[in-house]
Amino acid sequence: DTCRNFHCKRGKVCHADNQGKPHCICQDPAACPPTKDYEHVCGTDNKTYDGTCQLFGTKCQLEGTKMGRQLHLDYMGSCKYIPPCTDYEVDQFPLRMRDWLKNILVQYYERDLNTSGILTEKQRNKVKKIYQNDKRLVAGDHPVELLLHDFEKNYHMYVYPVHWQFHQLDQHPVDRLLTHSELAPLRASLVPMEHCITRFFQECDGDRDKLIALKEWCHCFGIKE
Repeated sequence: DTCRNFHCKRGKVCHADNQGKPHCICQDPAACPPTKDYEHVCGTDNKTYDGTCQLFGTKCQLEGTKMGRQLHLDYMGSCKYIPPCTDYEVDQFPLRMRDWLKNILVQYYERDLNTSGILTEKQRNKVKKIYQNDKRLVAGDHPVELLLHDFEKNYHMYVYPVHWQFHQLDQHPVDRLLTHSELAPLRASLVPMEHCITRFFQECDGDRDKLIALKEWCHCFGIKE
C-alpha cells in the first residue's frame, strides 16, 4: 500500500493513481466518519460541522477561493450566539485573562500537591513561587482598578502564566506561532469574556499575517520584552 507511510495535511487524504503513485487529494466531507454531538465544531463561517474532518475537507475543496482562505476552526462545539465585544470589554480582556491564567495554574499546583500529573516538575517549580506569594490576589471577580494595581505591584507573578498558555496552545505544529485553529481551545465558556477573544487577537496581530507570534502575544498582555 503506497499510501501507508504517505502523509497529507489536514483536509486531504492519500490516493494512489493508476500507476500506484500516491497523491494528496481533498477529503470528501460526506465520506468523513460519523461523529458524536460533542465532537461538532464551529467554523469561522458560523456554520456547525460534524467534526474537524468535515471542516477541513470543506476548506480544502474551497482552496484558492476567498471563502477557503477565510474558513478556519473557530471553536469546539456547535455554533452558538456570541454577542459583540465592546471597546470597553476588549480593553479589560488582557487584565481578566492574565488573572484567570494565574489562578488556573495555582489550581493545577494545588491539585498536584496530592496527585502528580497535570504540571511537570519544572512547571511546578515556577508556579510554587506564585502559590507561596502572600501578596497574591486570590481568585474572584475583581474591579479593573484592582487588577491593574496588582499587575503593577506583582508583575513577576503574571509573566510565567502568559508564557505557559502560549506554549500550551502552540501544538500543531510547535513553531512559536499561533494559527486561528490553535487559538480555538480558548473559545470555551470557561474562559472569561470569551466573546472578546476573536477581536482581541485580531488586534494583537500587529503585522496582519493571521499568526500570533510569541512577541505579539506577550505585548498584548502587557509583558515586557
